[in-house]
Amino acid sequence: MSHLSRRSFLTTSAAVAAGSSSLRAAQEPGQIPGFDQTRTDYDRTKEWKPFSDRKVRVGIVGHGVCKFGLAFGLQHHPNVELVAVSDLFPDRCEEMARLAKCGKTYPSLEEMVKDDSIEAIYCATDAPSHAKHAVLCLRHGKHVATAVPAFRGDIEDAEKLLEACKGNRGLVYAMFETSQFHDDLYAMERLYAAGVFGRLVYSEGEYCHPHSLGAPALGSYKDWRKRGCPMWYPTHATAYYVGVTHKSFVEVSCQGTADFEESRRAPNPDGNIFTSEVGLFRTTEGGLSRMMVCHSQGEYLEAGRIRGEYAGFNGTFTGDETGRKRYDQALKNGLQIRKPALPPGVEPGGHGGSHGYLGDDFIDAILRGRKPAVDVIDALNMTVPGYYAHLSALKDGETVKIPQYSL
Repeated sequence: MSHLSRRSFLTTSAAVAAGSSSLRAAQEPGQIPGFDQTRTDYDRTKEWKPFSDRKVRVGIVGHGVCKFGLAFGLQHHPNVELVAVSDLFPDRCEEMARLAKCGKTYPSLEEMVKDDSIEAIYCATDAPSHAKHAVLCLRHGKHVATAVPAFRGDIEDAEKLLEACKGNRGLVYAMFETSQFHDDLYAMERLYAAGVFGRLVYSEGEYCHPHSLGAPALGSYKDWRKRGCPMWYPTHATAYYVGVTHKSFVEVSCQGTADFEESRRAPNPDGNIFTSEVGLFRTTEGGLSRMMVCHSQGEYLEAGRIRGEYAGFNGTFTGDETGRKRYDQALKNGLQIRKPALPPGVEPGGHGGSHGYLGDDFIDAILRGRKPAVDVIDALNMTVPGYYAHLSALKDGETVKIPQYSL
């Protein structure tokens, strides 16, 4: 390598490592894990430049335990006119309107979608309703973004969501998967697309959300968090393959771990006893991915790493001679592996500084008429494998095929 290219390589890798968003931090008392993780790196040498001066007329739904509706900076985006907000609980709806400085409210999404002045809706609603709410918005002619996962528990929701997107191709559907804009995954995705890694031989993703024994559980609408199983909420982990390659998993063998104390091993309303599930997935490239969702003790994690034919990435880039040459050439050709600056007034936010980027990506996709960072195919490829992983765990690791999706 030349002196210049090696310096560029080391500087860029160090910058990405310094802002690495593989989340591993202790939480402040009373703080929801992930929301304090704002450490992130981006290219400060280039200012954000608007593509258009048009303002997308947006509605936001959901101000529950996580206050997630306003967490993605849409209300501050220079290309957004916030038309209305909504929550099923009047006190939450009132607080949401006050914080967003929005004068118009609706008692429900079902009422909001009837407002013809609204072009796009962000649904920060309960996880089991994400697919249903996205379909409702699409059928009323609205662009829509939802929190993760794309659906939870009912596999038929996957097909309904896909059909709604197929029937409304002029509308943007986006899933706000936070790992997609972690500094490391952002770099991996671009390097992979440039052919630097070659095919991925192996990848890992980990979503670990500890919960102390005896501590009160996070609240949830209709107690949805007390139902289901770990792999029904896999996207923070599975993004470390799907979000990097925009490819899919084809089969899985998964094992689950129940509480070691039999007295605490009673099945939940969905019959699940597992507190952690680990799946070994075969990818469309022929490689393997280990994906984990667990609630045991230890640090909070949204993390992952990849190993390819010529190079790998685990916080920093490492490659053989071919991989390093490809890396240097990609940078020389202008490849940017650091996130760009955000619009004025929009902060990176929590979950590794991803919130503001997801909100900005949704609006930019609408303005440009392009695919968002996580479209419906990526969303299903991140979510559906977890459903089949749990089926495998119920069969003591039997290999289960995973359906493939296309528009």
